[in-house]
Amino acid sequence: MERYAGALEEVADGARQQERHYQLLSALQSLVKELPSSFQQRLSYTTLSDLALALLDGTVFEIVQGLLEIQHLTEKSLYNQRLRLQNEHRVLRQALQQKHQEAQQACRPHNLPVLQAAQQQELEAVEHRIHEEQRAMDRKIILELDRKVADQQSTLEKAGVAGFYVTTNPQELMLQMNLLELIRKLQQRGCQAGKAALGLGGPWQPPAAQYDQEGSPVPP
Repeated sequence: MERYAGALEEVADGARQQERHYQLLSALQSLVKELPSSFQQRLSYTTLSDLALALLDGTVFEIVQGLLEIQHLTEKSLYNQRLRLQNEHRVLRQALQQKHQEAQQACRPHNLPVLQAAQQQELEAVEHRIHEEQRAMDRKIILELDRKVADQQSTLEKAGVAGFYVTTNPQELMLQMNLLELIRKLQQRGCQAGKAALGLGGPWQPPAAQYDQEGSPVPP
């Protein structure tokens, strides 16, 4: 009797899993229609079915939420590092300007042209240093964000999320971004099959360096 009851429970569990999978797959198929047609063609039924399977037990949503938090911490740290460098450069420029003004005020008129020429050379040297330090910081930010993307791709691949593997191919990256957009929208909609059973977390966006018109990173 106990064996019979256990078998019935397994059948019931299988049916519930199959129903949740169907509801998640149906929701994903509906969401795919909102994507550009070029990506709709690449997101086959098999890919969406595999994605729905990966989302069944809610683990992927927890992983994605963790990646989101790490991403935000990384972006905030990099932003603060560049902000500190910009502040240091501003202080350096102000100190140099004050130094030059004081020197000119104390300089005899006939020596002023020579002094100004020397100061111009010093200013150009400082600006070159500032430019190189900013470029080095920007390279560091890009490399760090690239490493973070690779870490996220690897983590999601190991979690069995369809379409994810470590790549720098722009088309594949865009496809992965669209897959994540599907997950984000699924979270926002609170799919009936997933909201209660899966404990969906908050939305996640793939890492991207955001800069203002002057080339400074926008705070996360």
